[in-house]
Amino acid sequence: RSGETRSGTVTLIINGEQQTAADDLSIADLLATFGYPDQGVAVAVDGAVVPRSSWHRPITAGAAVEIVTAVQGG
Repeated sequence: RSGETRSGTVTLIINGEQQTAADDLSIADLLATFGYPDQGVAVAVDGAVVPRSSWHRPITAGAAVEIVTAVQGG
């Protein structure tokens, strides 16, 4: 598969930057691993917004993940 690296890891594109992650990582795990909050976040994988109810599914090797966090301000 495209995006595979050494055993047990995959390469993903996260917000335009190549990153290495565990090959069975879910979106929820990815957010925690890379220090994103679990509230006020929207996630798209390969251009499709992923509802929070689907964040338990593993991310495919080579996927492009966009993570957007809400910002409060005035």
